[in-house]
Amino acid sequence: MRSALIVIDIQESFRQRPSWAAVSNPDIVNTVNPLIDDARRRGDLVVWVLHTEPGTGGVFDPAAGHDHIRYIEGLAPEEGEPQLVKTSANCFTTTGLQQLLTTEGIRHLIITGIQTELCCETTTRVAGDLGYDVTFVTEATATFPIAHREPGGPALSTEDVIARTEYALAGRFATIATVKEVLAR
Repeated sequence: MRSALIVIDIQESFRQRPSWAAVSNPDIVNTVNPLIDDARRRGDLVVWVLHTEPGTGGVFDPAAGHDHIRYIEGLAPEEGEPQLVKTSANCFTTTGLQQLLTTEGIRHLIITGIQTELCCETTTRVAGDLGYDVTFVTEATATFPIAHREPGGPALSTEDVIARTEYALAGRFATIATVKEVLAR
């Protein structure tokens, strides 16, 4: 069965935010690259996704006069690999991802990227609802602590965010796997 490795939002925009100092996986490029190499060797589809927020003036705004909407150094699509740009939390709503996957005959997705509980988890949930078989590679994602909704309330650590995501997805929307498990498939 041919799979699609989805590389979500591993982009310079995140490194420009002060929160990058607290990222759960600062070495995400080196965590994801073995999965990319493996997908290419297998003939799987590698789909690259970048997030934009037009009109915000921030690090995700393509018209803000910076070049932050690009893959973090060390990641590079090869010729012919699809590159999508989204404006929603999931990779389906504002792109042609579902059409691309249907055209390619792909029913299995492997999810990697930034942010674990946001764009990666949301993409996984939508994919599950659409009937895709999804493998969520938590260690090939990255996230940040989440502040409490009340000022001064306790923040969720990156470890807590990751655990919550795994509990929410496992057996419902995805199979949780390590990089080693995906490489051994």
